[in-house]
Amino acid sequence: MRGRRLHPVLRAVINLVVTVAIVLLIWQVIVWLAPHQIAKGPADVWQHLFVSNPNAVVFSQTAAGIRANLARWLGQTLADAGLGFGVGMAIAIILAVVFSLSRSVEAGVMPFALFLRTVPLVALVPVIDLIVGIGTPASVATIASIVVLFPALASVMFGLAQASPQTLDVVSVFGGNRFTQLVLVTAPGAVPSIFAAARVSVPGAITGALLAEWLSTGQGLGGELSIFLASSKFVDLWTAVAGITLLTLVIYNIVAIVERIVLQAMHMQQATDA
Repeated sequence: MRGRRLHPVLRAVINLVVTVAIVLLIWQVIVWLAPHQIAKGPADVWQHLFVSNPNAVVFSQTAAGIRANLARWLGQTLADAGLGFGVGMAIAIILAVVFSLSRSVEAGVMPFALFLRTVPLVALVPVIDLIVGIGTPASVATIASIVVLFPALASVMFGLAQASPQTLDVVSVFGGNRFTQLVLVTAPGAVPSIFAAARVSVPGAITGALLAEWLSTGQGLGGELSIFLASSKFVDLWTAVAGITLLTLVIYNIVAIVERIVLQAMHMQQATDA
Protein backbone atom coordinates (compact mmCIF):
# COMPACT_ATOMS: atom_id res chain seq x y z
CA MET A 1 0.00 0.00 0.00
CA ARG A 2 2.82 2.40 0.85
CA GLY A 3 4.48 1.74 -2.51
CA ARG A 4 1.27 2.42 -4.34
CA ARG A 5 0.88 5.74 -2.54
CA LEU A 6 4.41 6.86 -3.33
CA HIS A 7 3.78 6.59 -7.04
CA PRO A 8 1.53 9.70 -7.29
CA VAL A 9 4.05 11.68 -5.25
CA LEU A 10 6.98 10.74 -7.49
CA ARG A 11 4.90 11.43 -10.56
CA ALA A 12 3.93 14.88 -9.30
CA VAL A 13 7.56 15.67 -8.40
CA ILE A 14 8.68 14.71 -11.91
CA ASN A 15 5.92 16.88 -13.40
CA LEU A 16 6.98 19.79 -11.20
CA VAL A 17 10.66 19.48 -12.17
CA VAL A 18 9.83 19.27 -15.88
CA THR A 19 7.45 22.24 -15.65
CA VAL A 20 9.99 24.38 -13.79
CA ALA A 21 12.65 23.51 -16.37
CA ILE A 22 10.35 24.54 -19.23
CA VAL A 23 9.41 27.78 -17.46
CA LEU A 24 13.08 28.62 -16.87
CA LEU A 25 13.87 27.96 -20.53
CA ILE A 26 11.03 30.19 -21.75
CA TRP A 27 12.04 32.83 -19.20
CA GLN A 28 15.63 32.86 -20.45
CA VAL A 29 14.47 33.14 -24.07
CA ILE A 30 12.34 36.15 -23.12
CA VAL A 31 15.37 37.74 -21.46
CA TRP A 32 17.42 37.25 -24.62
CA LEU A 33 14.74 38.92 -26.76
CA ALA A 34 13.74 41.77 -24.41
CA PRO A 35 15.75 44.89 -23.49
CA HIS A 36 18.37 44.05 -20.88
CA GLN A 37 17.41 46.96 -18.61
CA ILE A 38 13.87 45.61 -18.22
CA ALA A 39 14.19 41.84 -18.49
CA LYS A 40 16.00 40.04 -15.68
CA GLY A 41 16.86 36.38 -16.02
CA PRO A 42 17.09 33.47 -13.58
CA ALA A 43 20.74 34.29 -12.82
CA ASP A 44 19.83 37.88 -11.92
CA VAL A 45 17.06 36.73 -9.61
CA TRP A 46 19.32 34.12 -7.97
CA GLN A 47 21.98 36.73 -7.29
CA HIS A 48 19.37 39.15 -5.98
CA LEU A 49 18.07 36.57 -3.52
CA PHE A 50 21.24 34.81 -2.38
CA VAL A 51 24.21 37.14 -3.01
CA SER A 52 24.33 40.08 -0.61
CA ASN A 53 24.90 43.55 -1.99
CA PRO A 54 28.18 44.89 -0.53
CA ASN A 55 26.77 48.42 -0.75
CA ALA A 56 23.69 47.58 1.30
CA VAL A 57 23.21 49.97 4.23
CA VAL A 58 20.01 48.50 5.70
CA PHE A 59 18.88 44.93 6.31
CA SER A 60 16.08 45.10 3.71
CA GLN A 61 18.69 45.66 0.98
CA THR A 62 20.69 42.54 1.84
CA ALA A 63 19.91 39.13 0.36
CA ALA A 64 18.55 37.91 3.69
CA GLY A 65 16.33 40.97 3.99
CA ILE A 66 15.05 40.56 0.44
CA ARG A 67 14.19 36.90 1.12
CA ALA A 68 12.45 37.83 4.37
CA ASN A 69 10.33 40.50 2.67
CA LEU A 70 9.48 38.17 -0.23
CA ALA A 71 8.42 35.44 2.19
CA ARG A 72 6.21 37.89 4.07
CA TRP A 73 4.55 39.14 0.88
CA LEU A 74 4.05 35.61 -0.42
CA GLY A 75 2.54 34.57 2.90
CA GLN A 76 0.01 37.40 2.75
CA THR A 77 -0.89 36.59 -0.86
CA LEU A 78 -1.19 32.89 -0.02
CA ALA A 79 -3.55 33.70 2.85
CA ASP A 80 -5.68 35.91 0.57
CA ALA A 81 -5.68 33.24 -2.15
CA GLY A 82 -6.66 30.56 0.37
CA LEU A 83 -9.59 32.68 1.50
CA GLY A 84 -10.77 33.22 -2.07
CA PHE A 85 -10.21 29.56 -2.96
CA GLY A 86 -12.24 28.30 -0.01
CA VAL A 87 -15.13 30.70 -0.56
CA GLY A 88 -15.20 30.19 -4.34
CA MET A 89 -15.11 26.38 -4.16
CA ALA A 90 -17.74 26.28 -1.42
CA ILE A 91 -20.12 28.51 -3.37
CA ALA A 92 -19.47 26.55 -6.58
CA ILE A 93 -20.28 23.21 -4.93
CA ILE A 94 -23.39 24.57 -3.19
CA LEU A 95 -24.71 26.13 -6.40
CA ALA A 96 -23.99 22.98 -8.40
CA VAL A 97 -25.88 20.86 -5.87
CA VAL A 98 -28.83 23.27 -5.82
CA PHE A 99 -28.90 23.38 -9.62
CA SER A 100 -28.88 19.58 -9.81
CA LEU A 101 -31.82 19.39 -7.41
CA SER A 102 -33.90 22.17 -8.98
CA ARG A 103 -33.85 22.95 -12.68
CA SER A 104 -36.05 25.99 -12.10
CA VAL A 105 -33.42 27.53 -9.80
CA GLU A 106 -30.75 26.80 -12.40
CA ALA A 107 -32.83 28.45 -15.11
CA GLY A 108 -33.27 31.54 -12.96
CA VAL A 109 -29.72 31.93 -11.64
CA MET A 110 -27.49 30.72 -14.49
CA PRO A 111 -28.27 33.62 -16.88
CA PHE A 112 -27.23 36.10 -14.19
CA ALA A 113 -24.07 34.09 -13.47
CA LEU A 114 -23.19 33.99 -17.17
CA PHE A 115 -23.74 37.73 -17.37
CA LEU A 116 -21.36 38.33 -14.45
CA ARG A 117 -18.76 36.17 -16.13
CA THR A 118 -18.78 38.42 -19.21
CA VAL A 119 -18.05 41.54 -17.13
CA PRO A 120 -14.30 42.17 -16.65
CA LEU A 121 -13.35 41.70 -13.02
CA VAL A 122 -11.36 44.94 -13.05
CA ALA A 123 -14.61 46.79 -13.74
CA LEU A 124 -16.36 44.99 -10.85
CA VAL A 125 -13.70 45.71 -8.23
CA PRO A 126 -14.76 49.35 -7.51
CA VAL A 127 -18.37 48.20 -7.08
CA ILE A 128 -17.29 45.37 -4.79
CA ASP A 129 -15.19 47.76 -2.71
CA LEU A 130 -18.14 50.14 -2.34
CA ILE A 131 -20.40 47.32 -1.16
CA VAL A 132 -18.13 45.41 1.24
CA GLY A 133 -15.49 48.05 2.00
CA ILE A 134 -12.08 48.84 0.55
CA GLY A 135 -9.26 46.65 1.82
CA THR A 136 -11.45 44.40 3.98
CA PRO A 137 -11.18 40.59 4.13
CA ALA A 138 -14.66 40.47 2.60
CA SER A 139 -13.37 42.44 -0.37
CA VAL A 140 -10.44 40.06 -0.87
CA ALA A 141 -12.69 37.01 -0.49
CA THR A 142 -15.20 38.37 -2.99
CA ILE A 143 -12.67 39.37 -5.65
CA ALA A 144 -10.56 36.20 -5.37
CA SER A 145 -13.57 33.88 -5.19
CA ILE A 146 -15.14 35.28 -8.37
CA VAL A 147 -12.11 34.12 -10.33
CA VAL A 148 -12.50 30.64 -8.81
CA LEU A 149 -16.29 30.38 -8.90
CA PHE A 150 -17.25 30.10 -12.55
CA PRO A 151 -14.68 27.53 -13.77
CA ALA A 152 -15.26 25.46 -10.63
CA LEU A 153 -19.03 25.65 -11.03
CA ALA A 154 -18.83 24.41 -14.61
CA SER A 155 -16.55 21.53 -13.64
CA VAL A 156 -18.65 20.41 -10.66
CA MET A 157 -21.89 20.63 -12.64
CA PHE A 158 -20.31 18.51 -15.37
CA GLY A 159 -19.36 15.90 -12.78
CA LEU A 160 -22.83 15.83 -11.25
CA ALA A 161 -24.35 15.32 -14.69
CA GLN A 162 -22.29 12.17 -15.36
CA ALA A 163 -24.27 9.88 -13.05
CA SER A 164 -25.47 6.67 -14.68
CA PRO A 165 -29.21 6.80 -15.48
CA GLN A 166 -29.50 3.09 -14.71
CA THR A 167 -28.06 3.56 -11.24
CA LEU A 168 -30.35 6.51 -10.60
CA ASP A 169 -33.31 4.37 -11.69
CA VAL A 170 -32.32 1.65 -9.21
CA VAL A 171 -32.31 4.18 -6.36
CA SER A 172 -35.67 5.52 -7.54
CA VAL A 173 -37.20 2.04 -7.67
CA PHE A 174 -36.26 1.48 -4.03
CA GLY A 175 -38.04 4.70 -3.02
CA GLY A 176 -35.21 7.21 -3.24
CA ASN A 177 -35.92 10.82 -4.19
CA ARG A 178 -33.59 13.25 -6.00
CA PHE A 179 -31.77 14.08 -2.77
CA THR A 180 -31.14 10.39 -2.08
CA GLN A 181 -29.85 9.97 -5.63
CA LEU A 182 -27.54 12.91 -5.07
CA VAL A 183 -26.10 11.51 -1.83
CA LEU A 184 -25.74 7.89 -2.96
CA VAL A 185 -24.86 8.22 -6.66
CA THR A 186 -24.39 11.70 -8.09
CA ALA A 187 -22.10 13.27 -5.48
CA PRO A 188 -19.67 10.32 -5.12
CA GLY A 189 -19.39 10.10 -8.91
CA ALA A 190 -18.54 13.81 -9.10
CA VAL A 191 -15.47 13.54 -6.84
CA PRO A 192 -12.99 13.49 -9.79
CA SER A 193 -14.58 16.63 -11.22
CA ILE A 194 -14.48 18.35 -7.82
CA PHE A 195 -10.77 17.61 -7.54
CA ALA A 196 -10.23 18.80 -11.11
CA ALA A 197 -12.04 22.03 -10.23
CA ALA A 198 -9.85 22.46 -7.15
CA ARG A 199 -6.70 21.83 -9.17
CA VAL A 200 -7.45 24.34 -11.91
CA SER A 201 -8.73 26.86 -9.35
CA VAL A 202 -5.32 27.19 -7.66
CA PRO A 203 -3.87 29.58 -10.29
CA GLY A 204 -7.18 31.43 -10.44
CA ALA A 205 -7.28 31.95 -6.68
CA ILE A 206 -3.73 33.33 -6.64
CA THR A 207 -4.48 35.59 -9.61
CA GLY A 208 -7.61 36.85 -7.87
CA ALA A 209 -5.66 37.49 -4.67
CA LEU A 210 -3.03 39.48 -6.54
CA LEU A 211 -5.77 41.50 -8.22
CA ALA A 212 -7.49 42.17 -4.89
CA GLU A 213 -4.23 43.27 -3.31
CA TRP A 214 -3.39 45.50 -6.25
CA LEU A 215 -6.78 47.22 -6.52
CA SER A 216 -8.15 47.01 -2.98
CA THR A 217 -5.88 46.24 -0.03
CA GLY A 218 -2.43 47.33 -1.24
CA GLN A 219 -0.95 44.50 0.82
CA GLY A 220 0.88 41.33 -0.11
CA LEU A 221 2.70 40.73 -3.34
CA GLY A 222 -0.03 42.34 -5.44
CA GLY A 223 0.46 45.67 -3.73
CA GLU A 224 4.25 45.46 -4.03
CA LEU A 225 4.19 44.62 -7.75
CA SER A 226 2.69 47.98 -8.62
CA ILE A 227 5.34 49.72 -6.48
CA PHE A 228 8.15 47.81 -8.18
CA LEU A 229 6.83 48.70 -11.61
CA ALA A 230 6.28 52.37 -10.78
CA SER A 231 9.76 52.74 -9.28
CA SER A 232 11.49 50.73 -12.06
CA LYS A 233 12.74 48.08 -9.62
CA PHE A 234 12.85 45.44 -12.32
CA VAL A 235 14.96 42.92 -10.40
CA ASP A 236 12.49 43.02 -7.51
CA LEU A 237 9.63 42.74 -9.99
CA TRP A 238 11.03 39.64 -11.69
CA THR A 239 11.94 38.12 -8.34
CA ALA A 240 8.39 38.55 -7.12
CA VAL A 241 6.96 37.07 -10.32
CA ALA A 242 9.34 34.10 -10.07
CA GLY A 243 8.39 33.54 -6.43
CA ILE A 244 4.64 33.57 -7.00
CA THR A 245 4.98 31.36 -10.09
CA LEU A 246 7.00 28.76 -8.19
CA LEU A 247 4.53 28.88 -5.29
CA THR A 248 1.63 28.34 -7.69
CA LEU A 249 3.31 25.34 -9.31
CA VAL A 250 4.08 23.76 -5.92
CA ILE A 251 0.52 24.18 -4.61
CA TYR A 252 -0.95 22.91 -7.89
CA ASN A 253 1.12 19.75 -7.64
CA ILE A 254 0.27 19.26 -3.96
CA VAL A 255 -3.42 19.31 -4.89
CA ALA A 256 -2.66 16.88 -7.73
CA ILE A 257 -0.93 14.51 -5.29
CA VAL A 258 -3.89 14.55 -2.91
CA GLU A 259 -6.23 14.05 -5.86
CA ARG A 260 -4.38 10.99 -7.15
CA ILE A 261 -4.13 9.40 -3.69
CA VAL A 262 -7.83 9.89 -2.94
CA LEU A 263 -8.98 8.69 -6.36
CA GLN A 264 -6.73 5.64 -6.14
CA ALA A 265 -8.27 4.81 -2.76
CA MET A 266 -11.76 5.20 -4.28
CA HIS A 267 -10.76 3.24 -7.42
CA MET A 268 -11.74 6.18 -9.62
CA GLN A 269 -10.05 7.77 -12.62
CA GLN A 270 -8.74 11.32 -12.72
CA ALA A 271 -10.97 13.80 -14.53
CA THR A 272 -9.44 15.85 -17.33
CA ASP A 273 -9.24 19.64 -16.98
CA ALA A 274 -12.19 21.52 -18.43
